[in-house]
Amino acid sequence: MALIIDIKVVPQAGKSGFVLDKSGRLKVFLKSPPEKGLANQELIKTLAKQLGIAQDKVELIAGHTSRNKRIKIGLDITFEQLLARLGIELQQTLF
Repeated sequence: MALIIDIKVVPQAGKSGFVLDKSGRLKVFLKSPPEKGLANQELIKTLAKQLGIAQDKVELIAGHTSRNKRIKIGLDITFEQLLARLGIELQQTLF
């Protein structure tokens, strides 16, 4: 079963990295500009590398020209397991 997640992309950030924003959504910083699909390609390549899977297992299913993207990951994992593989700790609120 595949995992489908929403990601906010920040192209031309000068750095690459993953964080959780205040709403708990995954945010990705990319070095590539948002031109000619370069940022989308970097997003897929970076996710696949971090997860240790082939690039064809990571599919951009929505948001090709938007900063808000929907990604389908061809792995049987939960969102929490995904965050662990990306090196992000899920922040628990005390309230």
